[in-house]
Amino acid sequence: MKNLFFIVLSINLLFANSFDYKLKPIKLSDNSYYFYGKEEYFSEKNGGNIANTAFIITKNSVILIDTGSSKEYAEQLKEAIKKITNKPIKYVINTHHHPDHFLGNNAFKDNKIYASKFTQNEISQNGDLYIMNLVNIVQKAMQGTKMEAPNVILNTKTIDLDGYKLDVLYFDGHTSSDIVLFDRKTNILYTSDLIFNKRALATPHANIKKWISSLKKLKKINYSILVPGHGKASKSKEPIKENIAYLEFLENSLINGVKNGLDIFEILSKPVPNNIKEFSMFEEEYERSIINLYPKYEQKYYSISNH
Repeated sequence: MKNLFFIVLSINLLFANSFDYKLKPIKLSDNSYYFYGKEEYFSEKNGGNIANTAFIITKNSVILIDTGSSKEYAEQLKEAIKKITNKPIKYVINTHHHPDHFLGNNAFKDNKIYASKFTQNEISQNGDLYIMNLVNIVQKAMQGTKMEAPNVILNTKTIDLDGYKLDVLYFDGHTSSDIVLFDRKTNILYTSDLIFNKRALATPHANIKKWISSLKKLKKINYSILVPGHGKASKSKEPIKENIAYLEFLENSLINGVKNGLDIFEILSKPVPNNIKEFSMFEEEYERSIINLYPKYEQKYYSISNH
């Protein structure tokens, strides 16, 4: 009886120490779903669940697009997918190297994990550092999370996974390598972090001009549903237009600020259009972007304006 008590106690302690992500798949089509990440920054309260992940059910298997921010997230994602289909997850695609999109890889270490060469290198070199940083912020939800780099390089325009074909589009701007997937069968476009829908854009590794250029190309694709990296899925082109407007405003703020000799705080005090400042996380991300990008723009445009 005493042994049974300790077994029950151990199980209760185990579950008490695991973070509950409450993952609920949102249906996009007969075979396509996504998990909506909170429009927040990393915190202990959200367990790092701030980005969208998605999955496609094929004839014999499941294709997973991004793995979330921890091993615990990925394990719970597996269980949530099992409630939809009993087909195994065979293929994983990492869209880029930011931690909210790949730190669940370790739960799929025996699977084929696809990514661009750049993304593979970045994860291999900096994955452990990302984990260390997130452990300090997210804490217990990160337990058991280990770095697992992609093991298959994506470099073709299409990929055939178990007879299911996806177009692979290679962009940059949000990072130096942003993979977008287009499913012609369902007409669903998975943009990852090239698009933030109604959420302020994150720019820690961004090239604004390249990002705008990528979005203009993206706008030419005739999709039925767009699944962004952050924010809700959309059936319109508005998220792309709004992201272009946001980035153009951000860049103009930086260029004009530098040319007029403004410092970071003076730029941040300038008025912002209502349609932009209404984005979730605007104050935090806009301030972070100005602080992060100001030195690059100062180096480029201050010398020009003073000649």
